[in-house]
Parts: sequence; structure tokens; C-alpha cells
Amino acid sequence: MKEKFYITTPIYYPSNKFTLGNCYTTVICDTIAKFNKKLGKDVFFLTGTDEHGQKISLSAQKAGKTEKEYLDEMIADAKKLWQMLDINYSKFIRTTDDYHEKAVQKIFNALYEKGYIYKGKYNGLYCTPCESFWTESQLVNGKCPDCGREVKVQEEEAYFFKLSQFSDKLLDLYKNNPEFLLPNSRVNEMVNNFIKPGLQDLCVSRTSVKWGVPVEFDPKHTIYVWIDALTNYITALGYGSDDPSLFEKFWPADVHIIGKEIVRFHAIIWPAMLMALDLPLPKRIFGHGWMLFGGDKLSKSKETGVKECVDPRILIPRYSADAIRYILLREIPFGSDGNYSTETFLTKFNADLCNNFGNLVSRTFSMLKKYFDGIIPSVEKYRENEINLQNKVLKEKDNVLEYMKNFDVSKAITSIFNIFSEANTYIQLAQPWAVAKQEGQEEQLKAILRTLLETIRIGVELLEPFMSESTGKVLSAFNLKTNSTFENIDNFDGLKANEKIGELSILFPRLDIAKELEELALLS
Repeated sequence: MKEKFYITTPIYYPSNKFTLGNCYTTVICDTIAKFNKKLGKDVFFLTGTDEHGQKISLSAQKAGKTEKEYLDEMIADAKKLWQMLDINYSKFIRTTDDYHEKAVQKIFNALYEKGYIYKGKYNGLYCTPCESFWTESQLVNGKCPDCGREVKVQEEEAYFFKLSQFSDKLLDLYKNNPEFLLPNSRVNEMVNNFIKPGLQDLCVSRTSVKWGVPVEFDPKHTIYVWIDALTNYITALGYGSDDPSLFEKFWPADVHIIGKEIVRFHAIIWPAMLMALDLPLPKRIFGHGWMLFGGDKLSKSKETGVKECVDPRILIPRYSADAIRYILLREIPFGSDGNYSTETFLTKFNADLCNNFGNLVSRTFSMLKKYFDGIIPSVEKYRENEINLQNKVLKEKDNVLEYMKNFDVSKAITSIFNIFSEANTYIQLAQPWAVAKQEGQEEQLKAILRTLLETIRIGVELLEPFMSESTGKVLSAFNLKTNSTFENIDNFDGLKANEKIGELSILFPRLDIAKELEELALLS
């Protein structure tokens, strides 16, 4: 049987159109999912939307629509955007789905019956945009630490989850499973900022918010955020339904990929809930850094004042999904914050996509057509220079596989482009155009071109999960299948000798950066 692999994004809050920040997390997960499929695993990739709460109601009212009308419009836009970005999820969950709401009620009831939920009164500082309660010490300059907006004191009857009982269990979890929460800096944050100061019981219902899942045995209460939202990872698999087969097959998750701003919910509240339910914990939680724009988080709930084009709906048709995926995956170190700017994107487009990758493929194909009528040559013996390149390529291939084990997509895609860089350096060293002019050097020329072709093939095979449109064109020109499992990436004999390559258009046309910046400024 195939090895199972289950990966999730957070469920996004559709109070407005999705940004490049939402795209970043989803592209990461999509890439990891596709890479594991190429490794031959049975993959389930979940994404979706968190559709309940006060903010949704207020946004819908402002738009003059019902909550469902408003949400349907937002979800249609989100799914269209994922399609534009070549996101291939296994399932898209909406927390307004009937099956999810019923399962949430069952989970709430189970926690209540086990004695982990009790009724009380909540008095706290509440941020409406983030739908989060905060303590005084967690505020930054008296405001919400996440979005920087005002908080208000709210008091109401509520049900509470006994989160305070799980401090020791969580500390043991981090100690005994050092890879449960990554990077390690996130563990220090959870322990020092939240657990050691003392966990407070968690408010899990509201009476003032009506747009949500009602508590089955006390309908004036609406189940509040975290039991509704976090449980999507298991309800999407059928937990709490009449058919839990997917849950039994794929749970526990191999990894939850989330932004660092919601790590505490996933690394503290979520495992505590699962412990209370006597369910296995996810294998890993990875809290990635923020995508910074003008030095600030690219967020729907902040205005940075920086005027640049960051709307993926404009950028994707203009530059391709591959180009957007590349800049997101390459330029933001996984686990750390990373800066985005339009100028950096355009510069990288020319340097990396056009020159390093696209031009390498174009000139190699052109030389093969010029010298061998487009026929892939057979080679009996390689020289030292070819062997040196092959060894460098295989080393980078090993690096890619190792980085992807740890979900470090930034280093992985960097290693893939190192393969293309090595090939370009080799061309300058080997000078096939000069060899072609020499008498009796046809075998040497064949060895040069075959090595270049195989280098491109291996690089493209590895790159396909990251950027499938351009790599698909190259693989098709090689008469190779797309979206197949990795084959022959450990050797330089993956192409059929004496087979003619197909036609290939320019992968990434060179951009006039100054002109592009001017035009994008008008569009943004």
C-alpha cells in the first residue's frame, strides 16, 4: 500500500478578497502535496474557509447581503484564484457545510460530557477584526497584538474549555516530540509567553454572536471560533459523520502549515482539544513567517500605505502562475519573515526565470536542433567535465529531497535553480559551438549536449511540483509524462536516445522592468 500523506492549510477568513499572503501559505502546501505525490505517496491536501463569527456578519451587512450570499461570492473568488495559481487541493471545506456543523456539535457535546467544558461568565478584552480575546499583558500599546486595532471590554455568559488543565501535558509534548512544532523558536514562544505564565480556560461559546453553530443543548449560545475552526482538520475527513473512512485512513495529519500569528491556537488549543477527545495529535505543526510588504505584514486588516501592485488577480495573467509561485516560494525563507516588492519580483523574473532557466532550455534545444536535427544523441563515454557536472546535479538533487522532508521549500527551489546555474556555467566551460567546428569531435559534442539535456530533465522533474506550467512544456517537448512519479532522477539516462524533441515556445519572455513598474502602478 502507498504511504499516506495529509497536509493542511489554515482555513482562511473570507471577510475580503484573498491577498498574496493567503496565496503564500496555499502555494507552499500545494507544492509540498505535489512533491509527495511525485514521491509516490497517497496524498490528501485540505484547504478551506472559516465562515462564522461577528466580523462576517458585519461585512455582509455592510455589503447589503445575507451572510450566505456574501460568503458564496467570496468563496467563488477564492476558488477561482486557487485555480489561477494551479492549486490542486483534495478538498475545500467550508465551516458552513452541514456535515461540519453537525460534527462540531457532536464534538462540543463530547467535550462537555467528559467534563472539559463548563458554563461561566467571560470578561475580557476583545478584538472584533481578529475575533480574539486578549489579556492586558498581551496587548501592544493597548491594542490588539495581531492587527493593531482597538480592543473592547466585553462581558457575557459563556462556556469554557478547561485549557488550564493541559499545561504539563503540553510541556511534555514539546519535550518528548521536538519536531512537533517547528521552527524551534515557536516552541520557546509558546512555553515562555503562554504556558509558563499560566494557561487560562478558553471561552468556547458566545451569546452575543448569532452567526455560527448553536450549542445543541443550549441554543442561545453559539460555538465560538476555535472548536468550530480547528476541528475542520478532522471533520473534513468524516470524523463525527456516518462515514469516517477518510479519517481512519489519513489522520493524524503529517503537517499543518500555518502563519506564525495563529501558532498558539494550533500548538496549544488544538492539541489540548485532541487530548481531551482521546485522539492522536498531528505529527507536525509548522508556523511560517510573514510576507512583509513595505516592512509590514501583508494583511487584509492593515493598511500599509505602500502603493504597489500586489493583487494576484492582476499579476497572474500578466506574468503567469509559475512566476508568482516562484517568487513566493524562493524569496521568503521558510519559517522566517520575507520582504516582497514588485521591483524584486520583476528583477528575479528576468534573472532567474528568463535567463537562468528559460534561456538555458532555449539555447540547449537550439543547439540540439542545429547540430543533430533535434535528435537526442546516445553517448558511450563522458569526459571529466561532464561527470563533474553530473555529480553536482545529483548532489543538488539530494539536497532538494532532504529539504522537502523538512518542508523547506525555499531552500529546495534554490537548489533546483542551482542545477540550472551549474548547467549555464558548464556551457561557458564546454563551449559546444567551438567543439562543433572541430574535426572529429562529434562524440564529444554529443556528450556535452546529452549531459545538458539530462541536467535540464532532472531539474525540471524536481521543479514540476513548484511550477507545473513551464515544466510541463519542457517535459512534453521531451516526450515525457507530466505529473508522474519521479523516475530516473538518480541517473543521466532518462531520455530516449535517437528520439526527436518537440517544439518549445519561449518559457519566460524578458521584461522591460521600468515599463512594467509604470504600467503596474496604473493598474494597482
